[in-house]
Amino acid sequence: MSWLQRLKGGLTRTKDAIVNKVAMTVRRAVAVNDEFWEQIEEILILGDVGMNTAVAMVDEMRQRYRQNKPRDMEELLGMISQVMAGKLQPEDQRDPLAFEPGLNVIMVIGVNGSGKTTSTGKLANYFSAQGKKVMLAACDTFRAAAVEQLEIWANRADVPIVRHQAGTDPAAVMFDAVESARARNVDILLADTAGRLHTKHNLMEELKKLQRVAVEKGGAASFRSWLVLDATLGQNSLNQVKLFNESVPVDALVITKLDGTAKGGIVFAIQGEIKVPIAFIGVGEKLEDMMPFRAAEFSQALIGDVSSDNVTETSEEIAEEQPAQ
Repeated sequence: MSWLQRLKGGLTRTKDAIVNKVAMTVRRAVAVNDEFWEQIEEILILGDVGMNTAVAMVDEMRQRYRQNKPRDMEELLGMISQVMAGKLQPEDQRDPLAFEPGLNVIMVIGVNGSGKTTSTGKLANYFSAQGKKVMLAACDTFRAAAVEQLEIWANRADVPIVRHQAGTDPAAVMFDAVESARARNVDILLADTAGRLHTKHNLMEELKKLQRVAVEKGGAASFRSWLVLDATLGQNSLNQVKLFNESVPVDALVITKLDGTAKGGIVFAIQGEIKVPIAFIGVGEKLEDMMPFRAAEFSQALIGDVSSDNVTETSEEIAEEQPAQ
């Protein structure tokens, strides 16, 4: 299967929860009035698009409708789809995969259970396949099996790993890993860190220490923090981004488990409200099931096949907009 095919399959639940319900609402609409737009807004909110983003999207849909006056329901559905697709790519958003010459350190952070270690391994595999020299750092020295789990991923991706004994200061692992990576002319060092609640002050301070060690003492050319989010948490993910960002600036997001939830609408909320770029998305357990987030691909997988074949019943002319009763 191609990545696009896997992405389409992984987004099936989200498509059913949002896009197909929007298409059904358009098909069944008698008139495009206030009640119609309220129904569209409700679908978006229930699909975890978020209140603010949903309101903004519907406002833009209504404005385009008034300006363009679509001839029939098929054209209206196409216009709505265009607005939704446009929200997936905010203007002037930096590319999280634009790396600096020299050693780039990516610290992978997040709460327990979000999929940090697995994501770190998959990222190592991806960057290695792209021809980058990659190394892993096992900075999660608290969880008993974390180091062993990361070592398995290092073997799968065929990349070196720096590890210490359980209970070691994570900053010591980071220092040794950066030193080793520089000596080997590594391009990307991926540092797996212990899961932590964003409300635990001492653990959040530890992330700052890891950053200082990597940049000030290790001399990394570039340092980034990538936050792993579990898509099944929906709107709760937004709070994680905001609170982690208060301690260590979050440079990009890795969104996992999109295939196991109907809450993939969170991608719209992140792009519309958080303004932190999405670096990678995951739609399965296999190595190849995590790939860089590309707005055009995501849009095509989620929205792209809402075509005239799906709206043949609605090619009648649209009734004039009128206030809901």
